[in-house]
Amino acid sequence: MAETFDAVLIGAGHNTLAAALHLAAKGWKVGVFEQAATAGGAVKTGDYTLPGFRHDWAAMNLSLFAGSPFFKAYGAELGRHGCEFVPVDRPFSSSFPDGSWAGVSTVGDETLTAFRALSPKDAGTWTDLTSRFGAEAPHLFGLLGSEMKLRALAYFMFKTLRAKGMAGTLDMGRFLISSPRAWLEETFQHPHIRALLGAWGMHLDFAPDVAGGAMFPYLEGMAGQAFGMVIGKGGADTVVKALVAAITARGGVVQTGAPVDRILREGGRATGVELADGRIVKAGRAVIAGTSPKGLRKLVGDTTPTFDRSMDGFRHAPGTMMIHLALDGLPDWRAGAALQRYAYVHLAPSLDQMARTYAQAQAGLLPDEPILVVGQPTVFDASRAPEGKHTLWVQVRMAPGTIAGDSKGEIAATDWTQAADAFADRALSILEAHAPGTRAKILGRRIVTPVELEADNPNLVGGDQVCGSHHLSQHFLFRPARGHADGSTPVTNLHLTGAAVWPGAGTGAGPGYLLARKLAGN
Repeated sequence: MAETFDAVLIGAGHNTLAAALHLAAKGWKVGVFEQAATAGGAVKTGDYTLPGFRHDWAAMNLSLFAGSPFFKAYGAELGRHGCEFVPVDRPFSSSFPDGSWAGVSTVGDETLTAFRALSPKDAGTWTDLTSRFGAEAPHLFGLLGSEMKLRALAYFMFKTLRAKGMAGTLDMGRFLISSPRAWLEETFQHPHIRALLGAWGMHLDFAPDVAGGAMFPYLEGMAGQAFGMVIGKGGADTVVKALVAAITARGGVVQTGAPVDRILREGGRATGVELADGRIVKAGRAVIAGTSPKGLRKLVGDTTPTFDRSMDGFRHAPGTMMIHLALDGLPDWRAGAALQRYAYVHLAPSLDQMARTYAQAQAGLLPDEPILVVGQPTVFDASRAPEGKHTLWVQVRMAPGTIAGDSKGEIAATDWTQAADAFADRALSILEAHAPGTRAKILGRRIVTPVELEADNPNLVGGDQVCGSHHLSQHFLFRPARGHADGSTPVTNLHLTGAAVWPGAGTGAGPGYLLARKLAGN
């Protein structure tokens, strides 16, 4: 006899888990089915190099989760199930080839001191921006947390007009469609400060010249200055473990190693799923797919021509390679020991270099100088490594999911299994130039290619960790498609959630929580 739930959820990423917990709290019987052996999707942690060295597989920064409306509602419950964060007072920095550096810190006047060393005028600009952030934040966070419906947007516009006036509202609109370069170059003078902030755009597929990306360097800079960063105690999986425990405690089911083969339909309505082992699981009220748009199409088949074209044409960002390192000691940064105190050190020397790297990856080429995001989590959480040892979390951005060639003409292989070591060595050579002697400190190394990221989690198409480009044509009302930013589909009772749905990527659980609130009525 088929097992029956009110809601069947496909995938155990943090968005589907957040949706499941909210629905369970509202009295729904929920069943979550995950194809991988471990829940969490891109948010998980393991000993990927050596025993005792805990590495975050993909996501490390949990600030969006800790500050989210979902965590505000369920933080106490998750805490009872073991969710624990570590505050970070020095969230990010950049090291530059000329031996200088800059960083954003919540400690005293450290940020201003670093900025003044590069540009006194930019230090003054920073002071002005931070003083006005409290007034600007409600409008930007209000937009990012709003439902993408015309009525909700009209109300948002009304509030913004009332608060900012017509001129202020138009200025905000101009800012929202500006590229990172446009905003950074009109705001700051020194190229290093522009690069320090511009690197954040690359986390969300906003190269310097992509329209609509200015908001992310601004928000990350301001939020980093105001609040710092949050990482998970013992690893990012503290969130996932707590979510699974909370769902189970409320009578829900979370099964791993249980891939879904297809979504069942009757008369235009989703009625459940068939698992790969042949089991039928019925859904009385909703089937929620935490998949990529293309993944949804594989499970549900044809719906309407317009919707199917949108899902088939959904565009993904370039991929990412991860390099996990177990180290005998922290990198000795050439720019100074101060960089050993930061959670992130970006190796992204200029806006021009970022633009070139992005264009190369978009063309399928291995970049000649990939951007590195070097995470130093053990600076703040010593529990992630044996005493006196450290882990290094290295994101290599950008990396094409399918290799067409090499920008430097040095790597002949076009298959990731053969190209991985050489490309990783290129990345580590960049790290070595900024922190001489790091290679000699490596005790263990684990390379994760874009192909491996997708094999582990099919939502990361081509190693795209944000599950789809956030460019304007695929954001706001158009994420993942016009008329479906709320996760709805043409099939009754079938819903899409995850990073491909508004409000998009990140650990904030917005897509899952917004959908669950809609389904539960609050």
